[in-house]
Amino acid sequence: MPTLVYSGTAAQFGTVDSATVVVEAEYFMAANIIFKNSAPKPDGKTPGAQAVALRVSGDKNAFYNCRLLGFQDTLCDDKGRHFFKDCYIEGTVDFIFGSGKSLYLNTELHVIADPGLSFITAQAREYETEDNGYSFVHCKVTGIGTGTYLGRAWKSRPKVVFAYSTMDSVVNPLGWSVNLQPAREKTVFYGELKNSGPGANPAGRASFTKQLSEAEAQPFISLGFIAGSSWILPPPKV
Repeated sequence: MPTLVYSGTAAQFGTVDSATVVVEAEYFMAANIIFKNSAPKPDGKTPGAQAVALRVSGDKNAFYNCRLLGFQDTLCDDKGRHFFKDCYIEGTVDFIFGSGKSLYLNTELHVIADPGLSFITAQAREYETEDNGYSFVHCKVTGIGTGTYLGRAWKSRPKVVFAYSTMDSVVNPLGWSVNLQPAREKTVFYGELKNSGPGANPAGRASFTKQLSEAEAQPFISLGFIAGSSWILPPPKV
């Protein structure tokens, strides 16, 4: 697989512009490509160490069998409707973040071991009128350790769903975080449906999360979530 790699950091360019690749076009498709930010792993002390591998800011963008490699802020799922299928995304903290409306299908989310807290998503919805969120369907959460949260409430009204996914013990039993802001317990939408694995036990989940019924989850787990039937095409055969 070809690799597109650069070492930009937030200290140099600002977080969102540190990306190795930035997509702003509509109807962009990538298949069988590695997007990588080769900046060193943040040490938790050096400011501006965030380093984005891919920023997706276009509408109707699709990614097939792509690998996104980085540490903090690997994927800026910035805005627009996006489809990720058969991909691999790795990182440490907030490694999928932004205000996109995206469906992730059969994709592996791999947490790189970190002695501190780790968060997979930092979905950035702030207002009830915003139509965005992330849905992970038939995905895998893998990694080493036990302290990783599926998401944190970076902004006030994040919307994230995991359905029919497998979760290793890397996932913290609480599952989700309100980012030390208790008021957000009433505004977040963190939902799960029929996940499996040692990290998916609903008994230990934070009280503000939702175990969804099939009917409640339906709007999130089909292509209709991103109006995909009107624009998604299969990947090229190469």
